[in-house]
Amino acid sequence: MKTYKHGGDVYSYDVDFDFSANINPLGMPESVRRAVEQSIADCVNYPDPYCRELTAGIAKKENVKEQNILCGNGAADLIFRFVLAKRPKKALILAPSFSEYEGALAVGNCEVYYYTLSNQNGFRLTEEFLNEITEQIDVVILCNPNNPTGRLIEMSLLEKIAQKCHDTNTFLFLDECFLDFMSDGEQRSMKKHISHNSNLLILKAFTKMYAIPGLRLGYCICSDTNLIEKMRASSQSWAVSIPAQAAGVAALKENDFVQKTVSLIREEQQYIASELRSMGILCYPPSANYIFFKEEQGIYERLLKKGILIRSCHNYPGLCHGYFRIAVKSHEQNIMLINAMKEVIKEGSAYGKNNYDTRNNV
Repeated sequence: MKTYKHGGDVYSYDVDFDFSANINPLGMPESVRRAVEQSIADCVNYPDPYCRELTAGIAKKENVKEQNILCGNGAADLIFRFVLAKRPKKALILAPSFSEYEGALAVGNCEVYYYTLSNQNGFRLTEEFLNEITEQIDVVILCNPNNPTGRLIEMSLLEKIAQKCHDTNTFLFLDECFLDFMSDGEQRSMKKHISHNSNLLILKAFTKMYAIPGLRLGYCICSDTNLIEKMRASSQSWAVSIPAQAAGVAALKENDFVQKTVSLIREEQQYIASELRSMGILCYPPSANYIFFKEEQGIYERLLKKGILIRSCHNYPGLCHGYFRIAVKSHEQNIMLINAMKEVIKEGSAYGKNNYDTRNNV
């Protein structure tokens, strides 16, 4: 069977509950669903290759210029387009972090340098990272909050990183896809630096917040319009489908939905983290709509037998068996997961601890 390096692989297993993919537990907003359904009639035409209505809406929401925005077939599409357009020779990324960075850099034949985060300080990024940014590094790729650890990079450190990148003529690619789930996400964004820093690109996505991973919709913001045009040219002309564009336009109007989501995530983060810690599980401070933890009794297989899929993080560089990530879902589903975890941990205690998932898939 082919292996899959991400969460959300509900096609390979008999899964009732997917906690491996970090999708909004409230599901797709009804207005977005209606917009997608109504757009089907327009699919007899090609999509707008410039996503004009969607781009205008994003520009208004983000308070940036339209020419500084590029929409793509999900955030992953834009990661690959960036590498193809920028053609970096040496890149610096975190370990662990989102694997699509490494995948895109490999396609671009870019040499990758890893900065390994330490479990000794809870996988936090510290100022020691600044020493790794040199004139030999063409691009630094960061995710804030980081995936899968959920750890935030403090604004003061981000600004120092941006300054160091400016001093060394290193490009800073900053993935902010999960900031939308934080009550202070807008304040934590580096977006305000875009207008005066052409060496900065910010990546965003509709996928997680609006529960449309199957539609694929992301965008990036960068004041280097030459780079934006090179990224546009690095893909086929109709990268964003008509239904995806319609979904994005509708989603941009869902302010109440976003606030309701942020409130729910904050409450459920606290509930899950508290329950995990009460079971003696090492749980790292959550920031986004997922929780990163360490459990040494091999719960992956036992949960899967109960129809519950979680994200085993052993295939992330810098991690090993025993690290897991779970999505924050509705309270009822979270209760179900916690109860199932209590059962499988009890089973693990009865049969011994050496029962890790040994498969390569996630």
